[in-house]
Amino acid sequence: MIGRLNHVAIVVPDLAVAASLYRETLGAQVSAPVALPHHGVTTVFVELENTKIELLHPLGAESPVARFLERNPAGGVHHVCYEVSDIIAARERLKAQGARVLGPDEPKEGAHGRPVLFLHPKDFCGTLIELEQA
Repeated sequence: MIGRLNHVAIVVPDLAVAASLYRETLGAQVSAPVALPHHGVTTVFVELENTKIELLHPLGAESPVARFLERNPAGGVHHVCYEVSDIIAARERLKAQGARVLGPDEPKEGAHGRPVLFLHPKDFCGTLIELEQA
């Protein structure tokens, strides 16, 4: 059901510092920051040959990643994103098998302009999973 790994998301305490680290130290191509108010984050994508790294920073105190950063002040891996060909069919199959969708049952528009859903980490070995329709 899942396709390729789309990205690994890392919450960072300072987006400019993290972007510079990937750009200057590691020599990666790094996008400009983009605010995503409906997700409560500002995001930067590090483009790699085979996938992406998403750097996340809270957009306001109510951001879900603000709480993550409180518990992990240095930042850390937040979620992994897998591609699916049909997000509604994937959601229905997963729910039928007992997996829980976080938040609204309907997909939201993700950072790439495509529908996304998040799956409860307790259902997937402690890992927050994002599904993105490819």
